[in-house]
Amino acid sequence: MNLLSNYPTEILILLFLIVTFLQSGIDKLLDWKGNVSFIKEHFKNSPLKNKVPFLLGIILLIEIIASILMSIGIYQLYVSGEKEIALLGVELSAITLIFLLIGQRLAKDYAGAMSLTVYFILTVFGVFLLHN
Repeated sequence: MNLLSNYPTEILILLFLIVTFLQSGIDKLLDWKGNVSFIKEHFKNSPLKNKVPFLLGIILLIEIIASILMSIGIYQLYVSGEKEIALLGVELSAITLIFLLIGQRLAKDYAGAMSLTVYFILTVFGVFLLHN
């Protein structure tokens, strides 16, 4: 298990984020109508109410791309110790979380916005580790 012995923290953070964002993306793909309906209701009193399908599509795309990049990044860490692709995936994850935070704040869902903090802290720590 040389992979975990050389980069244990980086790999575990990448795996956590892959599970988080890949599952979220797959859920959006498999239940697009349900997700759009739920999010439309959540944003019914916000300036984003008429843009939900478009914005949800952007989030979906970034989540899937970030997950793919982080998966490739794990492979690269194992093969060559290179971190650039993994870093790009984690940075996209952070951007996604910022987009979600903006949405939660505009919807005045402050508890939901606060719950994103834990994910964001872990993601920024991943950026820190992979950047060095």
